[in-house]
Amino acid sequence: MWILARYIPAALFSLKPAAATSSGGKTLLCPTPFSIKMALLDAALRTQGQAAGSRLWPLLRDLGLKLALPERLVVVNTFTKIVRPKHSGKVTDDDGSGLLTPLGSTIAYREYVAYSGDIGIAAQTGGGDAPPPVLTSLFAQINYLGKRGGFMQLQAPPTTSEAEPDAEQGWVTLTTNQTSFAPQGTLQMLDDCDANMTFAHADIYSGKRITLGKERILRHIVLPYRLTRSSKGFSLYERIAP
Repeated sequence: MWILARYIPAALFSLKPAAATSSGGKTLLCPTPFSIKMALLDAALRTQGQAAGSRLWPLLRDLGLKLALPERLVVVNTFTKIVRPKHSGKVTDDDGSGLLTPLGSTIAYREYVAYSGDIGIAAQTGGGDAPPPVLTSLFAQINYLGKRGGFMQLQAPPTTSEAEPDAEQGWVTLTTNQTSFAPQGTLQMLDDCDANMTFAHADIYSGKRITLGKERILRHIVLPYRLTRSSKGFSLYERIAP
């Protein structure tokens, strides 16, 4: 049994690869399994509390996920002004305003994704059993994916289906190794939750670290999209016909 939910992007999407540094600005083309599961956990904590979030975490962690993107997507390249701690650590007045600050201004490269249509997410419990009603309500509570500000609006109430979403309709499996893919597609390294990741790892207040390669793993997923046009300001990707 699958839960199907579709979202309309209300803002530009951006999400750095898991191995990127703080100054790296390239973005993935789609949400990762890790980001989707964290969004569901966030919804559980906001609406039902910490005890319910801890109880639901194993179910969310082991979800099987599929994703459907629109026909076209555009990656917008830009430079933006940011502030970050000064390398020297000294508090200085750089602007002559009389305000002392440990932060300095600099220029950073950033990328944002604009989708031409809605985004579909399909989820199945680890055992393939019928999903509990609470999981459907959590999908209805998601309001952003990726970086904070990548707002998503639910298009319609989530539905359930016994049929597995078809790859010929653009659905891509995110949580298992691909057995077949388009050779002309675009490779993405998407992070996911490992089976040994506990709620304490997901809880930012517990102090337990999430280690890339242990509790947080990378999956190599080839999206059925190819680069068709680009310039210094944008890159256009279009879905490859099945």
